[in-house]
Amino acid sequence: MKYFKIISISLLFVLSGCAELKQIADQTMATSKPLSQNEIINGLKEALLVGTANSANILAISDGYYKDDLVKILLPPEADIIINNINKIPGGSQLLDNLLLNINLAAEDAAKEAKPIFVNSIRSMNITDAIGILKGDDHAATNYLRKTTYDQLFELYRPKIANSLEKKLVGNFSTRQSWNLLTGKWNEMANTFVGQIAGFKPVEVKLEEYLTTKALDGLFLKIGDEEKNIRKNPMARVSEILKRVFSQ
Repeated sequence: MKYFKIISISLLFVLSGCAELKQIADQTMATSKPLSQNEIINGLKEALLVGTANSANILAISDGYYKDDLVKILLPPEADIIINNINKIPGGSQLLDNLLLNINLAAEDAAKEAKPIFVNSIRSMNITDAIGILKGDDHAATNYLRKTTYDQLFELYRPKIANSLEKKLVGNFSTRQSWNLLTGKWNEMANTFVGQIAGFKPVEVKLEEYLTTKALDGLFLKIGDEEKNIRKNPMARVSEILKRVFSQ
């Protein structure tokens, strides 16, 4: 009799909560439905839009490149000989400091214009790309974006870098002027008899191409970090579609 009463009471609770349980079940069924193709594409596009926007914003702020050791742009490897012998040039250390600051400020300036370029690229994603990315590793979307748009982004980004190189940023000197002054002084010395005896070689680097490459490397690095965060951290999924896509 005691067990019969317990079962009866439990049954009453179940029956009285039937409507609520049905509502919960319906909601669970709704959220567990397979994602449609449009949902997959929209979710991944949103993730990329969020990631690229966040990355561009991070790098576009003051010292976004310069004070981040992971993306800070240094002189080309060909200029190592200058760095190692910079003290032999009068005022060389200050020229070097100004140059590095100007280069990174130029990249930060160009990053402000990067978002629309990525938006246009992301819109071209199709369902095959989206499914491959969804099943890929932590950087699948970033790798896809880099592989399919890098050349176009480079050509679109380079003029912005070039314009930034001409801007007066520090001490009324542009980045290009700082680079030309530094390398010019070095090359003068390297071309002297003493410089040739010492084995010094002139530095000839296409600064725009180098700077554009390094700036984009930093941008894609940040995008990769953002993508990994969205995949791994539920709190980073700022919309319902992102939660559904990346909870699969």
